[in-house]
Amino acid sequence: MIQTLNDLAKHADYSLMDTLMPDPQATEDGEDHYPREVFSGHYVPVKPTPIQDPEYIAHSKTLFAELGLADTLAESEAFMRMFSGDLSQLPEPMSKVGWATGYALSIYGTEYYQQCPFGTGNGYGDGRAISVLEGVFNGKRWEMQLKGAGRTPYCRGADGRAVLRSSIREFLAQEHMHALGVPTSRSLSLYTSKSEKVQRPWYSEDSRSYDPDMMVAEYVAISTRVAPSFLRVGQIELFGRRARKQEHPKVREELKQIVLHLIEREYSDEIESHLKLEEKVLLLAHAFRNRLSSLVANWVRVGYCQGNFNSDNCAAGGFTLDYGPFGFMEMFDPEYQPWTGGGKHFSFLNQPNAAERNFYVFCKALQPLLASNEKAQAKLAEIHDDFPALIQVQMKKMWASKLGFDGYDATLFRELTELMIQTSVDYSLFFRELSSVPEDIEPLKKSFYSDISENDILLQRWEAWLVKWRAYIANNNAIEYNATSTESREALSRRMKGINPKYTLREWHLVPAYQQAKQGDYRLIKELQEVMTQPYAEQSKEVEAKYYAKKPAALFNIGGISHISCSS
Repeated sequence: MIQTLNDLAKHADYSLMDTLMPDPQATEDGEDHYPREVFSGHYVPVKPTPIQDPEYIAHSKTLFAELGLADTLAESEAFMRMFSGDLSQLPEPMSKVGWATGYALSIYGTEYYQQCPFGTGNGYGDGRAISVLEGVFNGKRWEMQLKGAGRTPYCRGADGRAVLRSSIREFLAQEHMHALGVPTSRSLSLYTSKSEKVQRPWYSEDSRSYDPDMMVAEYVAISTRVAPSFLRVGQIELFGRRARKQEHPKVREELKQIVLHLIEREYSDEIESHLKLEEKVLLLAHAFRNRLSSLVANWVRVGYCQGNFNSDNCAAGGFTLDYGPFGFMEMFDPEYQPWTGGGKHFSFLNQPNAAERNFYVFCKALQPLLASNEKAQAKLAEIHDDFPALIQVQMKKMWASKLGFDGYDATLFRELTELMIQTSVDYSLFFRELSSVPEDIEPLKKSFYSDISENDILLQRWEAWLVKWRAYIANNNAIEYNATSTESREALSRRMKGINPKYTLREWHLVPAYQQAKQGDYRLIKELQEVMTQPYAEQSKEVEAKYYAKKPAALFNIGGISHISCSS
């Protein structure tokens, strides 16, 4: 059990800084907090800026247990100091300097440069995310990254801070997604400042404005997120772009190094080390394609919308990363988009297409490593071209599992989505109620936002659909799941309830939590931790009454609840 920082130090192993190239213009002491162009190198050494008067809010007991950390460590002075940004007193061999990385930006497959203050793309990267530890815990490598730890060379003039509100959202969402069975970065700890505030645009109370309508002073916070690596598609893309343009003599070597590092960090179990570079690149593209398509199908399964699925928000390891403009859908809408800065291209059921665009960017970044091998280039193009068909297979399997089917019926699915839209159905509640394998539509009405009690045509259509749904199960499922006996009905219900969560983290759950946290009351955060890390469990009647419910009518179209900006 790791009970002190000295114990933690024994696990330190900085593979990224030990094997990749630092920015040759970087300072050794990490005092590098102003926007500048970074022309080469894989990372910039940066010293975090500690938050003032740090206070403990929460930690993930689940992740602590996985890493072998004692829960008491989270509130210890030394641990709190480190994970609120002060690395000055770390024991050897832990680094007293963290690191930030650059990456490129593509939005829905289109390369962008203008978001970089220099117009070159050389100033785009981790503006307020600083990794502070990489190590091996229980045989698995993890990287720990502070979000809101101050400026880096990539800050583009911003203050480098994260506010308490957004930090609570990310802290809770990551562990919730893990509990949902969706690949994701994880949450380690959450600390806030008792005195330091920053200004952010946000919504006034009960505002119906689409964009924030006021400036507010908010307490800063630092959340620590954890992942096998924080390598992004945009990071590989940065070096792929530079290699394509031959920006400097070592650029192809830098691309090769970052790709091999990605393989070692994220795909070593799937790609053997003795293979030739071209073979490794093709296997990487194939493996990432499988992970990415599965990931997006999982997002849709649980009602999650990333909101801003750019290449820089797409983890090259194939897991969910960057919980900024995200949301869990309530009233079913194929075009659901929680982020005011987004659009239909990143909306709920367009996420498979957005994933394909990011995969295109990824494959394009790999191409310079295959420049001398036409056969390998053709194979890479084939791997890319097969993505749409593959993700449709994943989506059909996912929809079938949500419906309790062993197979997939396109007609039944199409009829259902039409009914869900016309009836204004709560996405999570509907599929959870369906998981009880009801005899009639009465249980399903719990998920209806619209009152259809006097709409005979719609009632008849629902009843007809349910009859066809049960008939499909009886005629096509394996006998142990065909609902023709009490035992098979119960088995099918258990299987469906393992696919369709009872609880999802809704924005109207989060708002009271961060409002109370501003007053120093963190009890609701801990309550949400408890509930949302058991999303498939029935839990207590009190929990069900509070969290298994449709969104209150008064909260629709309210800024900061129904839609959010990225003011974090």
